[in-house]
Amino acid sequence: MIDIFGPNTGVILALVSLWVIPWTGWALWLAARRGDKWWFIALLVLNTLAILEIIYIFAVAKRSDQQDSLEE
Repeated sequence: MIDIFGPNTGVILALVSLWVIPWTGWALWLAARRGDKWWFIALLVLNTLAILEIIYIFAVAKRSDQQDSLEE
């Protein structure tokens, strides 16, 4: 088997996991709490190294929260 990352594969995977897991957890929690079923499914299935999760947290959920506060 070819090791494309060299002897640091385990370290790289650990760092990636430490980056992805909190973002994914936060985004899934927000999507579930807000009732965004399709976002929840997309965030659960697609692995984008937390890029999609960060977009959801800071763009989609924040925009929806601002619209909700204007309607009150």
